[in-house]
Amino acid sequence: MGSLRVISGTAKGRKLHSVPGDTTRPITDRVKESLFNIVGGDIINASLLDLFAGTGSVGIEALSRGAKFVRFIDINTQAIKTIKFNLANTELVSKAEVHRKDAFVYIHSSVDREFDYVYIAPPQYKDLWKRALLSVDANINWLASDGWVIVQIHPLEYRDEPESGYLNRLIKFDDRKYGSTLLLFYQRVGEREQSNK
Repeated sequence: MGSLRVISGTAKGRKLHSVPGDTTRPITDRVKESLFNIVGGDIINASLLDLFAGTGSVGIEALSRGAKFVRFIDINTQAIKTIKFNLANTELVSKAEVHRKDAFVYIHSSVDREFDYVYIAPPQYKDLWKRALLSVDANINWLASDGWVIVQIHPLEYRDEPESGYLNRLIKFDDRKYGSTLLLFYQRVGEREQSNK
């Protein structure tokens, strides 16, 4: 895999450091470009919660493209150091918060702000994405009323869909497959129908 970089915006072309070891799964440029094409101009002035932030690549891309605030959460000390380095290197520190915390403990804590986007890309093959999605569903006020939860997983992980009978406040409205990456998009129940009226 090639070096990570910021694709577009104020920090376009800046290289990003990867987290040492194999605990994270960096998003490829192709998938990141596709993701932000789907989000489009809505990222401008938006806020994003990156729950398993890894290198910080997704949140930093969002900030570079005009997001107003990103909160990065990761339990891995090396990931936290990498995110802080990458934020400094892209000159985006002032728009970010970085917390070394367990994502599940964090999501079940009291809500102190709502986010337009919640991004979930946990370590693979442990069904952590389902657990994280159910946690957001259970504490839905982290998500703005018209916000999206976006999940990044390997296609093979998508079995026994958690939305079949388990999700109360979230509903999947789209999915996109790019080789070995699958993106799942969720909105709060009822919001999509209301926005189409």
